[in-house]
Amino acid sequence: MDNYKNKLGDLANKLMKERPATPVQQVLPVRTGTLEKAPEVQFNNWIPKALLKRVKAYGVEYDLSLKDINILALEAYLDQKAKPEQTTKKAI
Repeated sequence: MDNYKNKLGDLANKLMKERPATPVQQVLPVRTGTLEKAPEVQFNNWIPKALLKRVKAYGVEYDLSLKDINILALEAYLDQKAKPEQTTKKAI
């Protein structure tokens, strides 16, 4: 039993004298890209419940958020609508 107490006492002394070596780890943030985000504003509207369910199902299937789906849909709609108007304005 004395041998055990001596070993325990030596361990305590050793820990007080020598600081345990801890590994140093460098933590860096994950870079997703250097794309600059456009300023955002809040957009709020009411849509039919059935359409919301379809949009949510699409988001789950293709791993897209509702925000991303809305942005893609609005850009596609406006791109499609803007092209025919530009050709008619040039003709007039």
